[in-house]
Amino acid sequence: MPVIEAESSIGVRGMDDEAPAYTLDEALACLGFGKFQGLVLAYAGLGWFAEAMELMLLSFVGPTVKSQWGLSSGQESLLSTVVFAGMLVGAYSWGLVSDNCGRRKGFLGIAVLTSGAGLLSAFSPNYESLVIIRCLVGLGLGGSTVLCSWFLEFVPAPHRGKWMVVFSTFWTLGAIFEASLAWLVMQRLSWRWLLAFSSLPSIALLLFYGIVPESPRYLCMKGRINDAHKILQEIALLNQSELPPGMLVPDSTVGQEEKSAPSKYTPLLSSTRKVIVDFKSVFSSFFMLFSSTLIQTTLLLWVLLFGNVFSYYGIILLTSELSSQQGKCGSTILSSENLQNDSLYINVFVTSLAELPGLLLSAIIVDRLGRKLSMALMLVLGCIFLFPLLFNVSANLTTAMLFGARMCVMGSFTIATLYAPELYPTAVRATGAGVASSVGRIGGMICPLVAVGLVTGCYLTEAIILFEVVMAISAFSSLLFPFETKGQELSDSVDHVSDSIQVASFR
Repeated sequence: MPVIEAESSIGVRGMDDEAPAYTLDEALACLGFGKFQGLVLAYAGLGWFAEAMELMLLSFVGPTVKSQWGLSSGQESLLSTVVFAGMLVGAYSWGLVSDNCGRRKGFLGIAVLTSGAGLLSAFSPNYESLVIIRCLVGLGLGGSTVLCSWFLEFVPAPHRGKWMVVFSTFWTLGAIFEASLAWLVMQRLSWRWLLAFSSLPSIALLLFYGIVPESPRYLCMKGRINDAHKILQEIALLNQSELPPGMLVPDSTVGQEEKSAPSKYTPLLSSTRKVIVDFKSVFSSFFMLFSSTLIQTTLLLWVLLFGNVFSYYGIILLTSELSSQQGKCGSTILSSENLQNDSLYINVFVTSLAELPGLLLSAIIVDRLGRKLSMALMLVLGCIFLFPLLFNVSANLTTAMLFGARMCVMGSFTIATLYAPELYPTAVRATGAGVASSVGRIGGMICPLVAVGLVTGCYLTEAIILFEVVMAISAFSSLLFPFETKGQELSDSVDHVSDSIQVASFR
Protein backbone atom coordinates (compact mmCIF):
# COMPACT_ATOMS: atom_id res chain seq x y z
CA MET A 1 0.00 0.00 0.00
CA PRO A 2 1.54 3.37 -0.97
CA VAL A 3 2.16 6.01 1.68
CA ILE A 4 -0.80 8.38 1.85
CA GLU A 5 -0.31 11.92 3.07
CA ALA A 6 -2.78 13.15 5.67
CA GLU A 7 -4.11 15.94 3.45
CA SER A 8 -4.65 13.75 0.40
CA SER A 9 -6.29 11.05 2.50
CA ILE A 10 -8.91 13.43 3.73
CA GLY A 11 -9.40 14.66 0.24
CA VAL A 12 -10.07 11.14 -0.99
CA ARG A 13 -12.59 10.56 1.77
CA GLY A 14 -14.34 13.84 1.41
CA MET A 15 -14.24 14.47 -2.34
CA ASP A 16 -14.13 11.11 -4.05
CA ASP A 17 -17.12 9.13 -2.81
CA GLU A 18 -16.31 6.25 -5.16
CA ALA A 19 -13.04 5.48 -3.32
CA PRO A 20 -13.87 3.47 -0.19
CA ALA A 21 -12.14 4.64 2.97
CA TYR A 22 -12.35 4.06 6.70
CA THR A 23 -11.11 5.77 9.84
CA LEU A 24 -9.13 4.22 12.67
CA ASP A 25 -12.18 3.99 14.94
CA GLU A 26 -14.13 2.23 12.19
CA ALA A 27 -11.24 -0.21 11.77
CA LEU A 28 -11.01 -0.96 15.49
CA ALA A 29 -14.76 -1.48 15.71
CA CYS A 30 -14.59 -3.91 12.79
CA LEU A 31 -11.59 -5.80 14.20
CA GLY A 32 -13.13 -6.10 17.65
CA PHE A 33 -11.39 -6.95 20.93
CA GLY A 34 -9.34 -10.10 20.35
CA LYS A 35 -5.99 -11.75 21.03
CA PHE A 36 -3.98 -8.71 19.94
CA GLN A 37 -5.70 -6.44 22.46
CA GLY A 38 -5.31 -9.20 25.03
CA LEU A 39 -1.53 -9.06 24.61
CA VAL A 40 -1.59 -5.26 24.79
CA LEU A 41 -3.66 -5.56 27.97
CA ALA A 42 -1.15 -8.00 29.47
CA TYR A 43 1.80 -5.67 28.84
CA ALA A 44 0.08 -2.50 30.03
CA GLY A 45 -1.41 -4.36 33.00
CA LEU A 46 2.04 -5.62 33.95
CA GLY A 47 3.12 -1.99 34.30
CA TRP A 48 0.30 -1.27 36.71
CA PHE A 49 0.97 -4.52 38.56
CA ALA A 50 4.58 -3.37 39.00
CA GLU A 51 3.52 0.07 40.25
CA ALA A 52 1.20 -1.41 42.88
CA MET A 53 3.96 -3.70 44.15
CA GLU A 54 6.52 -0.88 44.36
CA LEU A 55 4.10 1.32 46.33
CA MET A 56 2.73 -1.37 48.64
CA LEU A 57 6.18 -2.59 49.68
CA LEU A 58 6.71 0.73 51.48
CA SER A 59 4.27 -0.46 54.16
CA PHE A 60 6.63 -3.30 55.00
CA VAL A 61 10.11 -1.98 54.22
CA GLY A 62 9.81 1.39 55.99
CA PRO A 63 9.34 0.12 59.55
CA THR A 64 12.09 -2.48 59.18
CA VAL A 65 14.60 0.02 57.79
CA LYS A 66 13.67 2.43 60.56
CA SER A 67 14.49 -0.18 63.19
CA GLN A 68 17.66 -1.44 61.49
CA TRP A 69 19.19 1.98 60.77
CA GLY A 70 17.77 3.84 63.79
CA LEU A 71 15.73 6.31 61.76
CA SER A 72 13.26 8.87 63.06
CA SER A 73 9.56 8.77 62.11
CA GLY A 74 10.15 11.70 59.76
CA GLN A 75 12.96 9.86 57.98
CA GLU A 76 10.74 6.80 57.62
CA SER A 77 7.94 8.90 56.14
CA LEU A 78 10.40 10.47 53.70
CA LEU A 79 10.94 7.06 52.09
CA SER A 80 7.31 7.15 50.95
CA THR A 81 7.17 10.87 50.21
CA VAL A 82 10.12 10.80 47.78
CA VAL A 83 8.44 8.03 45.76
CA PHE A 84 5.30 10.16 45.34
CA ALA A 85 7.46 13.19 44.56
CA GLY A 86 9.20 11.21 41.82
CA MET A 87 5.85 10.08 40.45
CA LEU A 88 4.65 13.67 40.47
CA VAL A 89 7.48 14.71 38.14
CA GLY A 90 7.45 11.45 36.16
CA ALA A 91 3.75 11.54 35.27
CA TYR A 92 4.16 14.94 33.61
CA SER A 93 7.53 14.19 31.99
CA TRP A 94 6.63 10.82 30.50
CA GLY A 95 3.36 12.24 29.18
CA LEU A 96 5.27 14.89 27.25
CA VAL A 97 7.75 12.32 25.94
CA SER A 98 5.09 9.91 24.69
CA ASP A 99 2.98 12.64 23.06
CA ASN A 100 5.95 14.09 21.18
CA CYS A 101 8.27 11.11 20.63
CA GLY A 102 5.91 8.13 20.63
CA ARG A 103 4.41 5.74 23.15
CA ARG A 104 7.12 3.09 22.64
CA LYS A 105 9.99 5.48 23.39
CA GLY A 106 8.20 6.43 26.57
CA PHE A 107 7.91 2.77 27.55
CA LEU A 108 11.63 2.22 27.07
CA GLY A 109 12.61 5.02 29.43
CA ILE A 110 9.99 3.99 31.99
CA ALA A 111 11.06 0.34 31.99
CA VAL A 112 14.79 1.09 32.16
CA LEU A 113 14.45 3.57 35.02
CA THR A 114 11.94 1.60 37.11
CA SER A 115 13.63 -1.80 36.77
CA GLY A 116 17.17 -0.46 37.19
CA ALA A 117 16.44 1.76 40.18
CA GLY A 118 14.13 -0.83 41.74
CA LEU A 119 16.78 -3.52 41.69
CA LEU A 120 19.56 -1.14 42.67
CA SER A 121 17.65 -0.01 45.77
CA ALA A 122 18.05 -3.50 47.21
CA PHE A 123 21.80 -2.82 47.45
CA SER A 124 21.54 0.62 49.10
CA PRO A 125 24.42 0.98 51.57
CA ASN A 126 22.81 3.72 53.66
CA TYR A 127 19.66 5.75 54.20
CA GLU A 128 20.63 8.65 51.94
CA SER A 129 21.28 6.44 48.94
CA LEU A 130 18.01 4.55 49.52
CA VAL A 131 16.06 7.84 49.50
CA ILE A 132 17.66 8.96 46.22
CA ILE A 133 17.18 5.62 44.47
CA ARG A 134 13.55 5.26 45.61
CA CYS A 135 12.90 8.76 44.22
CA LEU A 136 14.19 7.50 40.86
CA VAL A 137 11.85 4.51 41.16
CA GLY A 138 8.97 6.94 41.65
CA LEU A 139 10.10 8.91 38.59
CA GLY A 140 9.74 5.74 36.52
CA LEU A 141 6.45 4.72 38.11
CA GLY A 142 4.96 8.06 37.07
CA GLY A 143 4.79 6.70 33.52
CA SER A 144 1.90 4.38 34.32
CA THR A 145 -0.52 6.89 32.79
CA VAL A 146 1.25 6.40 29.44
CA LEU A 147 0.49 2.67 29.60
CA CYS A 148 -3.14 3.47 30.32
CA SER A 149 -3.42 5.86 27.36
CA TRP A 150 -1.62 3.40 25.06
CA PHE A 151 -3.97 0.52 25.91
CA LEU A 152 -7.00 2.78 25.56
CA GLU A 153 -6.01 3.62 21.98
CA PHE A 154 -6.33 -0.04 20.91
CA VAL A 155 -9.80 -0.68 22.38
CA PRO A 156 -13.03 -0.28 20.33
CA ALA A 157 -15.27 2.45 21.72
CA PRO A 158 -18.29 0.25 22.68
CA HIS A 159 -16.16 -1.89 25.05
CA ARG A 160 -13.72 0.70 26.32
CA GLY A 161 -15.25 1.15 29.78
CA LYS A 162 -15.40 -2.56 30.59
CA TRP A 163 -11.87 -3.31 29.46
CA MET A 164 -10.38 -0.29 31.21
CA VAL A 165 -11.87 -1.59 34.45
CA VAL A 166 -10.33 -4.99 33.72
CA PHE A 167 -7.04 -3.17 33.15
CA SER A 168 -7.33 -1.49 36.56
CA THR A 169 -7.70 -4.92 38.18
CA PHE A 170 -3.95 -5.40 37.67
CA TRP A 171 -3.35 -2.74 40.33
CA THR A 172 -5.38 -4.59 42.93
CA LEU A 173 -3.78 -7.91 42.02
CA GLY A 174 -0.35 -6.29 42.40
CA ALA A 175 -1.24 -4.99 45.86
CA ILE A 176 -2.53 -8.39 46.97
CA PHE A 177 0.51 -10.17 45.52
CA GLU A 178 2.91 -7.78 47.28
CA ALA A 179 1.26 -8.45 50.64
CA SER A 180 1.58 -12.19 50.02
CA LEU A 181 5.21 -11.82 48.88
CA ALA A 182 6.10 -9.74 51.94
CA TRP A 183 4.47 -12.35 54.16
CA LEU A 184 6.80 -14.99 52.69
CA VAL A 185 10.00 -12.97 52.34
CA MET A 186 10.23 -10.54 55.25
CA GLN A 187 10.15 -13.15 58.00
CA ARG A 188 12.56 -15.52 56.24
CA LEU A 189 15.02 -13.29 54.36
CA SER A 190 15.23 -9.49 54.60
CA TRP A 191 13.81 -6.25 53.25
CA ARG A 192 16.51 -6.18 50.57
CA TRP A 193 15.18 -9.41 49.08
CA LEU A 194 11.67 -7.95 49.01
CA LEU A 195 12.94 -4.92 47.06
CA ALA A 196 14.75 -7.20 44.61
CA PHE A 197 11.77 -9.52 44.04
CA SER A 198 9.41 -6.55 43.68
CA SER A 199 11.47 -5.19 40.78
CA LEU A 200 10.94 -8.33 38.67
CA PRO A 201 7.69 -7.14 36.97
CA SER A 202 9.47 -3.95 35.87
CA ILE A 203 12.35 -6.03 34.53
CA ALA A 204 9.79 -8.09 32.58
CA LEU A 205 8.49 -4.85 31.00
CA LEU A 206 11.98 -4.19 29.71
CA LEU A 207 12.45 -7.76 28.43
CA PHE A 208 9.22 -7.70 26.40
CA TYR A 209 9.71 -4.16 25.10
CA GLY A 210 10.93 -5.37 21.71
CA ILE A 211 7.53 -6.79 20.71
CA VAL A 212 5.47 -3.80 21.83
CA PRO A 213 3.65 -2.08 18.92
CA GLU A 214 3.33 1.66 18.54
CA SER A 215 -0.14 3.13 18.92
CA PRO A 216 -1.80 3.37 15.47
CA ARG A 217 -3.72 6.40 16.69
CA TYR A 218 -0.46 8.18 17.51
CA LEU A 219 0.92 7.21 14.10
CA CYS A 220 -2.15 8.60 12.35
CA MET A 221 -1.81 11.84 14.30
CA LYS A 222 1.77 12.14 13.04
CA GLY A 223 0.71 11.48 9.45
CA ARG A 224 2.33 8.01 9.32
CA ILE A 225 -0.73 6.36 7.78
CA ASN A 226 1.16 3.49 6.20
CA ASP A 227 2.75 2.47 9.51
CA ALA A 228 -0.63 2.63 11.24
CA HIS A 229 -2.15 0.46 8.49
CA LYS A 230 0.54 -2.19 9.00
CA ILE A 231 -0.32 -2.46 12.69
CA LEU A 232 -4.02 -2.75 11.87
CA GLN A 233 -3.15 -5.62 9.53
CA GLU A 234 -1.29 -7.34 12.39
CA ILE A 235 -4.34 -6.89 14.60
CA ALA A 236 -6.59 -8.39 11.91
CA LEU A 237 -4.27 -11.36 11.47
CA LEU A 238 -4.04 -12.17 15.17
CA ASN A 239 -7.74 -11.52 15.85
CA GLN A 240 -8.71 -13.56 12.77
CA SER A 241 -10.82 -10.71 11.47
CA GLU A 242 -10.76 -8.41 8.45
CA LEU A 243 -10.28 -4.70 7.93
CA PRO A 244 -13.02 -2.71 6.21
CA PRO A 245 -12.60 -2.34 2.44
CA GLY A 246 -10.72 0.67 1.18
CA MET A 247 -7.92 2.85 2.56
CA LEU A 248 -7.19 4.05 6.07
CA VAL A 249 -7.61 7.81 6.46
CA PRO A 250 -7.22 10.05 9.52
CA ASP A 251 -10.32 11.59 11.05
CA SER A 252 -8.88 15.08 10.77
CA THR A 253 -5.68 16.98 10.35
CA VAL A 254 -3.74 18.00 13.40
CA GLY A 255 -1.27 20.82 13.27
CA GLN A 256 1.55 18.61 14.46
CA GLU A 257 1.05 16.15 11.62
CA GLU A 258 2.39 18.57 9.04
CA LYS A 259 5.41 19.36 11.17
CA SER A 260 6.23 15.71 11.69
CA ALA A 261 6.09 14.77 8.00
CA PRO A 262 8.60 16.99 6.22
CA SER A 263 8.47 17.28 2.44
CA LYS A 264 11.36 16.02 0.38
CA TYR A 265 11.63 19.52 -1.13
CA THR A 266 12.19 21.16 2.27
CA PRO A 267 15.82 21.65 3.28
CA LEU A 268 16.92 19.99 6.47
CA LEU A 269 16.74 22.12 9.58
CA SER A 270 19.96 23.03 11.29
CA SER A 271 20.57 21.18 14.56
CA THR A 272 20.07 24.38 16.60
CA ARG A 273 16.80 25.24 14.88
CA LYS A 274 15.59 21.66 15.23
CA VAL A 275 16.22 21.77 18.99
CA ILE A 276 14.20 24.99 19.22
CA VAL A 277 11.32 23.47 17.22
CA ASP A 278 11.34 20.33 19.37
CA PHE A 279 11.41 22.45 22.53
CA LYS A 280 8.38 24.45 21.40
CA SER A 281 6.57 21.27 20.36
CA VAL A 282 7.05 19.70 23.78
CA PHE A 283 5.72 22.64 25.74
CA SER A 284 2.90 23.36 23.29
CA SER A 285 1.34 20.08 24.46
CA PHE A 286 1.26 21.38 28.02
CA PHE A 287 -0.10 24.84 27.18
CA MET A 288 -2.81 23.30 24.99
CA LEU A 289 -4.34 21.89 28.18
CA PHE A 290 -5.24 25.46 29.14
CA SER A 291 -6.80 26.46 25.83
CA SER A 292 -10.36 27.80 25.92
CA THR A 293 -11.68 24.40 24.85
CA LEU A 294 -9.79 22.28 27.40
CA ILE A 295 -9.26 24.47 30.47
CA GLN A 296 -12.57 23.55 32.14
CA THR A 297 -11.89 19.87 31.59
CA THR A 298 -8.32 20.19 32.87
CA LEU A 299 -9.22 21.97 36.11
CA LEU A 300 -12.17 19.70 36.90
CA LEU A 301 -10.02 16.64 36.28
CA TRP A 302 -7.39 17.95 38.69
CA VAL A 303 -10.01 18.40 41.41
CA LEU A 304 -11.46 14.95 40.73
CA LEU A 305 -8.15 13.05 40.82
CA PHE A 306 -6.81 15.00 43.79
CA GLY A 307 -9.94 14.13 45.76
CA ASN A 308 -9.92 10.48 44.67
CA VAL A 309 -6.28 9.87 45.58
CA PHE A 310 -6.57 11.81 48.86
CA SER A 311 -9.65 9.80 49.85
CA TYR A 312 -8.12 6.48 48.76
CA TYR A 313 -5.05 6.77 50.97
CA GLY A 314 -7.11 8.37 53.73
CA ILE A 315 -9.42 5.38 53.94
CA ILE A 316 -6.42 3.05 54.05
CA LEU A 317 -5.14 5.07 57.00
CA LEU A 318 -8.54 4.94 58.73
CA THR A 319 -8.67 1.20 58.17
CA SER A 320 -5.32 0.83 59.94
CA GLU A 321 -6.59 2.89 62.91
CA LEU A 322 -10.20 1.88 63.32
CA SER A 323 -9.52 -1.81 62.70
CA SER A 324 -6.81 -1.91 65.35
CA GLN A 325 -7.41 -3.68 68.63
CA GLN A 326 -7.12 -0.46 70.59
CA GLY A 327 -10.21 0.94 68.88
CA LYS A 328 -10.75 4.67 68.74
CA CYS A 329 -7.24 5.95 69.37
CA GLY A 330 -4.57 3.28 69.34
CA SER A 331 -1.38 2.60 67.50
CA THR A 332 -1.93 3.69 63.93
CA ILE A 333 1.56 3.50 62.52
CA LEU A 334 2.95 0.13 61.55
CA SER A 335 5.87 -0.43 63.88
CA SER A 336 8.81 -2.78 63.71
CA GLU A 337 7.46 -4.73 66.70
CA ASN A 338 4.23 -5.78 65.05
CA LEU A 339 6.01 -6.26 61.73
CA GLN A 340 6.88 -9.79 62.83
CA ASN A 341 3.23 -10.50 63.54
CA ASP A 342 1.22 -12.21 60.83
CA SER A 343 -1.71 -9.88 61.56
CA LEU A 344 0.04 -7.05 59.71
CA TYR A 345 0.15 -8.97 56.44
CA ILE A 346 -3.34 -10.38 56.93
CA ASN A 347 -4.69 -6.85 57.49
CA VAL A 348 -3.11 -5.48 54.31
CA PHE A 349 -4.22 -8.54 52.35
CA VAL A 350 -7.86 -8.39 53.51
CA THR A 351 -8.26 -4.62 53.04
CA SER A 352 -6.83 -4.90 49.52
CA LEU A 353 -9.55 -7.45 48.72
CA ALA A 354 -12.12 -4.68 49.21
CA GLU A 355 -11.04 -3.26 45.86
CA LEU A 356 -12.18 -6.32 43.89
CA PRO A 357 -15.96 -5.76 44.40
CA GLY A 358 -15.33 -2.06 43.67
CA LEU A 359 -13.80 -2.96 40.33
CA LEU A 360 -16.67 -5.34 39.60
CA LEU A 361 -19.31 -2.73 40.39
CA SER A 362 -17.57 -0.08 38.28
CA ALA A 363 -17.33 -2.54 35.37
CA ILE A 364 -21.08 -3.16 35.57
CA ILE A 365 -22.19 0.48 35.65
CA VAL A 366 -19.53 2.43 33.71
CA ASP A 367 -20.92 1.63 30.23
CA ARG A 368 -24.53 1.77 31.42
CA LEU A 369 -24.69 4.96 33.49
CA GLY A 370 -21.74 6.70 31.87
CA ARG A 371 -18.50 7.99 33.38
CA LYS A 372 -19.83 11.11 35.10
CA LEU A 373 -22.82 9.59 36.85
CA SER A 374 -20.90 6.42 37.80
CA MET A 375 -18.16 8.40 39.55
CA ALA A 376 -20.66 10.59 41.37
CA LEU A 377 -22.65 7.56 42.50
CA MET A 378 -19.59 5.70 43.79
CA LEU A 379 -18.32 8.72 45.72
CA VAL A 380 -21.73 9.40 47.28
CA LEU A 381 -21.95 5.76 48.35
CA GLY A 382 -18.47 6.11 49.85
CA CYS A 383 -19.68 9.07 51.92
CA ILE A 384 -22.67 7.03 53.09
CA PHE A 385 -20.40 4.19 54.20
CA LEU A 386 -18.19 6.56 56.20
CA PHE A 387 -21.05 8.42 57.88
CA PRO A 388 -21.82 5.80 60.62
CA LEU A 389 -18.18 6.03 61.76
CA LEU A 390 -18.95 9.49 63.17
CA PHE A 391 -20.75 7.65 65.97
CA ASN A 392 -19.85 4.81 68.31
CA VAL A 393 -20.45 1.59 66.38
CA SER A 394 -19.38 -2.01 66.85
CA ALA A 395 -16.07 -3.33 65.59
CA ASN A 396 -17.76 -5.53 62.99
CA LEU A 397 -19.84 -2.64 61.63
CA THR A 398 -16.73 -0.46 61.54
CA THR A 399 -14.88 -3.04 59.47
CA ALA A 400 -17.86 -3.43 57.12
CA MET A 401 -18.21 0.34 56.62
CA LEU A 402 -14.50 0.78 55.89
CA PHE A 403 -14.61 -2.16 53.50
CA GLY A 404 -17.54 -0.54 51.64
CA ALA A 405 -15.90 2.91 51.58
CA ARG A 406 -12.67 1.56 50.10
CA MET A 407 -14.67 -0.45 47.57
CA CYS A 408 -16.47 2.70 46.39
CA VAL A 409 -13.43 4.97 46.30
CA MET A 410 -11.49 2.36 44.34
CA GLY A 411 -14.39 2.10 41.86
CA SER A 412 -14.53 5.86 41.43
CA PHE A 413 -10.75 6.12 41.04
CA THR A 414 -10.82 3.38 38.40
CA ILE A 415 -13.45 5.20 36.34
CA ALA A 416 -11.58 8.50 36.73
CA THR A 417 -8.45 6.79 35.40
CA LEU A 418 -10.45 5.68 32.35
CA TYR A 419 -12.16 9.04 31.90
CA ALA A 420 -8.97 11.16 31.99
CA PRO A 421 -7.39 10.01 28.69
CA GLU A 422 -10.81 9.88 27.00
CA LEU A 423 -11.28 13.60 27.60
CA TYR A 424 -8.22 14.73 25.63
CA PRO A 425 -7.37 14.58 21.92
CA THR A 426 -4.58 12.28 20.75
CA ALA A 427 -1.99 15.06 20.46
CA VAL A 428 -2.12 15.78 24.22
CA ARG A 429 -3.75 12.64 25.61
CA ALA A 430 -0.78 11.29 27.54
CA THR A 431 0.27 14.80 28.63
CA GLY A 432 -3.20 15.69 29.92
CA ALA A 433 -3.67 12.41 31.74
CA GLY A 434 -0.11 12.58 33.08
CA VAL A 435 -0.44 16.10 34.47
CA ALA A 436 -3.78 15.20 36.07
CA SER A 437 -2.16 12.12 37.59
CA SER A 438 0.60 14.36 38.97
CA VAL A 439 -1.99 16.53 40.70
CA GLY A 440 -3.52 13.35 42.11
CA ARG A 441 -0.09 12.39 43.49
CA ILE A 442 -0.05 15.67 45.39
CA GLY A 443 -3.18 14.42 47.15
CA GLY A 444 -1.29 11.24 48.01
CA MET A 445 1.59 13.27 49.44
CA ILE A 446 -0.61 15.63 51.48
CA CYS A 447 -2.99 13.02 52.85
CA PRO A 448 -0.53 11.37 55.27
CA LEU A 449 0.66 14.76 56.56
CA VAL A 450 -2.88 15.96 57.27
CA ALA A 451 -4.58 12.72 58.21
CA VAL A 452 -1.76 11.35 60.36
CA GLY A 453 -1.82 14.53 62.42
CA LEU A 454 -5.57 14.18 63.00
CA VAL A 455 -5.54 10.46 63.68
CA THR A 456 -2.52 10.38 65.96
CA GLY A 457 -4.01 13.35 67.82
CA CYS A 458 -7.19 11.30 68.40
CA TYR A 459 -9.26 13.59 66.16
CA LEU A 460 -10.88 10.71 64.30
CA THR A 461 -14.23 12.45 63.91
CA GLU A 462 -12.57 15.45 62.29
CA ALA A 463 -10.57 13.14 60.00
CA ILE A 464 -13.72 11.36 58.85
CA ILE A 465 -15.49 14.68 58.23
CA LEU A 466 -12.50 15.83 56.18
CA PHE A 467 -12.69 12.76 53.94
CA GLU A 468 -16.46 13.15 53.62
CA VAL A 469 -16.04 16.76 52.42
CA VAL A 470 -13.28 15.88 49.94
CA MET A 471 -15.34 13.02 48.49
CA ALA A 472 -18.43 15.24 48.22
CA ILE A 473 -16.47 17.91 46.33
CA SER A 474 -15.09 15.25 43.99
CA ALA A 475 -18.58 13.87 43.36
CA PHE A 476 -19.90 17.35 42.53
CA SER A 477 -16.97 18.10 40.21
CA SER A 478 -17.56 14.86 38.28
CA LEU A 479 -21.01 16.12 37.28
CA LEU A 480 -19.63 19.40 35.92
CA PHE A 481 -17.54 17.92 33.11
CA PRO A 482 -18.64 19.39 29.78
CA PHE A 483 -19.35 16.10 27.99
CA GLU A 484 -19.80 12.36 28.48
CA THR A 485 -17.50 9.88 26.69
CA LYS A 486 -19.56 6.68 27.06
CA GLY A 487 -19.58 4.88 23.71
CA GLN A 488 -17.89 7.82 21.97
CA GLU A 489 -14.88 7.58 19.67
CA LEU A 490 -11.63 9.04 20.94
CA SER A 491 -10.94 12.58 19.72
CA ASP A 492 -7.94 13.20 17.49
CA SER A 493 -8.02 17.00 17.57
CA VAL A 494 -9.15 19.87 19.78
CA ASP A 495 -11.87 20.63 17.22
CA HIS A 496 -13.42 17.22 17.90
CA VAL A 497 -13.44 17.97 21.62
CA SER A 498 -15.08 21.32 20.95
CA ASP A 499 -17.75 19.61 18.84
CA SER A 500 -18.42 17.13 21.68
CA ILE A 501 -18.89 20.02 24.12
CA GLN A 502 -21.31 21.76 21.76
CA VAL A 503 -23.34 18.57 21.27
CA ALA A 504 -23.48 18.03 25.05
CA SER A 505 -24.67 21.61 25.62
CA PHE A 506 -27.76 20.98 23.48
CA ARG A 507 -28.79 17.86 25.39
